[in-house]
Amino acid sequence: MAEQAVSKVYRRDVRISTRKVMIVLDLIRDKDAKLALGILKNTPKAAAPYITKLLNEAVANAENNFGMSADKLYVAECFATPGRTLKRIMPRAKGRADRILKRTSHITLAVKERN
Repeated sequence: MAEQAVSKVYRRDVRISTRKVMIVLDLIRDKDAKLALGILKNTPKAAAPYITKLLNEAVANAENNFGMSADKLYVAECFATPGRTLKRIMPRAKGRADRILKRTSHITLAVKERN
């Protein structure tokens, strides 16, 4: 059986926590690419613009590099893993300091052609 081509795209160190990204990725997993773009356009979450840009990139790569049809594409795989954590200090009372963790994510998205 022939190996089916997959268009995978990555975005590293996106300045948003992985938990927030996974909520949006769960909405578009296994959906058609056009439907997923519509869902992302109407999702009022902070991660939606990052994922929209990534999905557009994956569709463009699939069309130009692999010769796939944009109408048959679907989101085959999408996940987010924790990236680097930026550690910052916030001054507090009596000369103390609290640590602020600014989390980042690595987002992966893959599209395939439906049979």
